[in-house]
Amino acid sequence: MIIKIRAKPRSKKEYVKEVEKDFYEVAVGEAPQEGRANERIIELLSLYLKIPKYRIKLLRGHSGKLKLFKID
Repeated sequence: MIIKIRAKPRSKKEYVKEVEKDFYEVAVGEAPQEGRANERIIELLSLYLKIPKYRIKLLRGHSGKLKLFKID
């Protein structure tokens, strides 16, 4: 399954919200430096979707706010 993410780094409140089918908004407190925000997005998605982190792969959008993830 492929999902789209709109990332909101440096947020005061962390959350995962489903905007549409397979499109989520994820707010993280981490800054978008050295992949820390991407790692935190994966952690939050793992908790939200109740799957292990190793099943979530970032396909596109490593440095942008719009990202594509593959869920195995």
